Amino acid sequence: MIRDNREYRYTQIFECRAKEDSEEDFIVEGYATTFNDAYTLFTSEDGTDYKEVVDREAIDSNTDTKDVIFVKDHEGTVFARTKNGTLKLSLDDHGLKVTADMSKTASARAAYEEIKSGMYDQMSFAFIVDDDEYNKTTHTRTIRHIKKLFDVSFVGFPANPNTDIGVATRDYFNGVIEAERAERLAQELALKEARAKYDSVRKGEN
Repeated sequence: MIRDNREYRYTQIFECRAKEDSEEDFIVEGYATTFNDAYTLFTSEDGTDYKEVVDREAIDSNTDTKDVIFVKDHEGTVFARTKNGTLKLSLDDHGLKVTADMSKTASARAAYEEIKSGMYDQMSFAFIVDDDEYNKTTHTRTIRHIKKLFDVSFVGFPANPNTDIGVATRDYFNGVIEAERAERLAQELALKEARAKYDSVRKGEN
């Protein structure tokens, strides 16, 4: 269930895999996001690509990761969690690495087999942003800091970002698009007025 106050990311940059030679350990690992790697979040009706990048410092000691859960499609059964040590999150220059111990319950071991078989090979994560900036020239949002991580999730097929990026993200970019549209209209109006003034002056000279 997508929650209004959370942002979700499903893109091809994520990966989820069963660790090699870990049949008895039931370990799953992958990256929930990469850092400093811009990706297209969605394309607007006029063909503009709106992009996003997660800064290397976006997740730090001030990010709330006390109880992050590992689930399927952001809902349902919890297979691992940071609070009991079965889910470990680590940071490197590539991104947010996820290591999940799927050995503790029958449902987690069954989920491990689904991942191992290749049924699920993508990841996403749910979070709240408390610091970002937007570049109007490149139409790119940079996430500077993430306030809280809720879950990391394995998914079989990334959702359509144009419809399933979550209310919080849609509201953010709807505001951006509206501001850009208003700016373009203001520029067009100013240009139109300048041309009218120029034409008026030329007519007066004649």
